[in-house]
Amino acid sequence: MTLLAIHQFPCLKDNYGVLVHDAEGGVTLSIDAPEAAAVRRALDQQGWSLTHILVTHHHADHTAGIPALKKETGCTVIGPNGETERIPGLDTGVCEPEVLTLGAIQVRVLDTPGHTMGHVSYWLPEAGVAFVGDTLFAMGCGRVLEGSAEMMWASLRKIAALPAETQIYCGHEYTVSNARFGLSVEPENARVSERLAEAEAARAAGRPTLPTRLDAELDTNVFLRADNEAIRARVGLPDAPAWKVFAHLRELKNRF
Repeated sequence: MTLLAIHQFPCLKDNYGVLVHDAEGGVTLSIDAPEAAAVRRALDQQGWSLTHILVTHHHADHTAGIPALKKETGCTVIGPNGETERIPGLDTGVCEPEVLTLGAIQVRVLDTPGHTMGHVSYWLPEAGVAFVGDTLFAMGCGRVLEGSAEMMWASLRKIAALPAETQIYCGHEYTVSNARFGLSVEPENARVSERLAEAEAARAAGRPTLPTRLDAELDTNVFLRADNEAIRARVGLPDAPAWKVFAHLRELKNRF
């Protein structure tokens, strides 16, 4: 099994950047590039040289750092095949079920549209980690901006089907707000209350709440639990398809 070093760091207002380093293979991946300066600082702190940027989707708060970083390092930029015209400096477009081999790192591409039409996630099965961009957040999910609620629900279910112990890296620090919303939907779920307290304490101490684990999300993330009988009843949709329950939950969160 390949031993990888993973370094997460804050960017912009509430984004996270992540570096994945394979020393033996001489490969360092940046998951998205929210801002060049933050990625550059992280590389310098770790003593790593950037070789690739893996882009989840085209939004500027995930891609703005690409041109400068590519110019400085000559790195290869890989991103969703469906958004090639909207990502600066993209070298290679990818989509499911492609598997990338970068050094000794095996990366499986998952199509996870909904937030944007071409959004992809990257799953590293041997390392037990997934980088999901703005599709799934700790105790939340991204807004449905370009796709449909049904599409987004399918993407969330795809991530939910990964091994339960998978470490999930997300694009933003939204956990406290998400947990408060979750508690409004499931006030009887003690684990949601616990996670809210944990998240509030972490943020008060200046610590990130990410990464999260998939099994924790399956227990506490209302957006992954739209097929839960109690949640269906709570929102008054006991017999609706799960994706419609999800759509209703997402609209409630938009106004929360």
